[in-house]
Amino acid sequence: MVGIIVQEGESLDKALKRFKKKYEQAGILREFKRRTFYTPPSVKKKMKRAKAIRRAQRMLMEQM
Repeated sequence: MVGIIVQEGESLDKALKRFKKKYEQAGILREFKRRTFYTPPSVKKKMKRAKAIRRAQRMLMEQM
């Protein structure tokens, strides 16, 4: 559970910004999205393969 303590005299905007930063670093939204939909193993493998190909192409372009 992510939480913050609002300091004395701290604006709500600043506190909200700190909360959002902690929320992002904890990866809560990313984990929620990952668990929301079932992805079959075959699709996971296909996505992983495509990601590896893109990464290899990017590395090749950087070397040129």
